[in-house]
Order: sequence, then structure tokens, then C-alpha cells
Amino acid sequence: MKLIPKTAIIAMMALCSTYLAEAQKIKVTEGDFSALKGQTEINTEYSYDHIKVGNFDNEDDYIQKKKDEYNKKEPGKGDTWAIAWKNDRASRFEPKFEELFSETAGIKAGKFPNAKYTLIFKTTYVEPGYNIGISRKNAYIDGEIWIVETADHSKVVAKATVDNSPGRMFGFDFDTGARIADAYAAAGKSFGKKVKN
Repeated sequence: MKLIPKTAIIAMMALCSTYLAEAQKIKVTEGDFSALKGQTEINTEYSYDHIKVGNFDNEDDYIQKKKDEYNKKEPGKGDTWAIAWKNDRASRFEPKFEELFSETAGIKAGKFPNAKYTLIFKTTYVEPGYNIGISRKNAYIDGEIWIVETADHSKVVAKATVDNSPGRMFGFDFDTGARIADAYAAAGKSFGKKVKN
């Protein structure tokens, strides 16, 4: 059996990095982000209204289906899963987005009600993906980012769309929440770059 040359491995890793960068698109749809230059903090808010999940147009239908499936396999497991599905937003997804945005943009994101601007991340679509060892599908999210004045949310500074933000592309990503959290991290990093440039 031949060993793969080190240069081939490096080339494959570079190709994967390029794919990850190109897989996600952040497009400015209104205004620009120049107002954020010089800001040290930004307030964050999140919206999960009217989310589509996988092949489901309504998130509640997806949750009900998965909950029933898990409860049939093990009573109570589906109820626990449904609670975790919602709780992951505040405990995993939002912190990941804020962490990577803060690191990349150089603006600290979080609960800062006195900050001049507020970043609202509106999730519109979630592909949870799966990994059962012999087969897998990558997770990704779509959404909108609005920058508004904290004192008056009707004053919109800029808007952008987030398309195909990838989550947990490689490795032992058997946990749905971990894959989706990585999608939020990728969105935070990419948007941070957009703001910094």
C-alpha cells in the first residue's frame, strides 16, 4: 500500500479550505457597514421566526416529527431532544456566532444594551445534516443580518444575507447541535471579515 505524499495532503487541505470559504456567501442588500468602524461593542439580538428546517416549511412540524421518532425508540428521549433543540440557540449557536465575529471584526459582540448599534441575526433556514458513520450530510444555515440603531430599531443602517453557512464539515460530528453551532461560528467569522474590510 502506497503512502500519500505529504504535498498531496497539504494540497487536499488547501482545497477543502477554499471550498469552505466559497461555500458561504454574505451579500450586502442594503446600506453598508462603514458605521461600525471605530465601534468597540455591538449589541446582539436573534430571531428564529418562520424558520424552515430541512424539507419542512415549518420548524414546528420538523420538531414534532423528530420528537415522535425519538420517543418511539426510547420513551422521553424525544421530549429531551425537543428541549435541547430550542435551548441550543442561546447556549451554543449565539455564543459561537458572537465569539467568531468578535475575534474577526475586532468588535465585541454580545448583550450590550448601551452600544450604539445592534446586530440582529435572523435565521431563515436550517439544514441539520446528519452523521451515522457510514453516511453523512453537512449542516448549514441561511439567514439575514440587520444592523440597526440600538435606541431605535426602525433606523436600519445595513442589511446582508447569509447563504449556505457550513457547519462541521469533517470529523466525528454526530451531534446535531455541534454541527449547527459550527454553522453559526462560520457565519460570525465571515461577517466579521466583511465588517473589517
